[in-house]
Amino acid sequence: MGLVGLAWVIFGGMLEPMWVIGLKKYSEKHSVFWFIFTVIMMYASPMCLAFAMADDMSVGVAYSIWTGLGAVFAMLVGIILFKEKVERIKILLVLMIIAGVVGLELSTVVA
Repeated sequence: MGLVGLAWVIFGGMLEPMWVIGLKKYSEKHSVFWFIFTVIMMYASPMCLAFAMADDMSVGVAYSIWTGLGAVFAMLVGIILFKEKVERIKILLVLMIIAGVVGLELSTVVA
């Protein structure tokens, strides 16, 4: 697995919550901008995942990193943009997701 694949999957994981934000904004405003933004993000994020797997990253590791990062970033966006409540249990569980993602990445380097 190369660093290019890892960069693609990280970038795609960061883009994943963007389409969720677009959906929320579109449901509030019904503007053409948010519709187009959402569609672009819904296409761009999985394409980054596909590029990562094309760089010889295994499907299971790539998808796990992509969804894990998407979950972490979605929670952070919810806290920052939508003023969602920060709870200790949420922080603990997100740290567990991060530990799992790092563990998956390390397992492929060691193997």
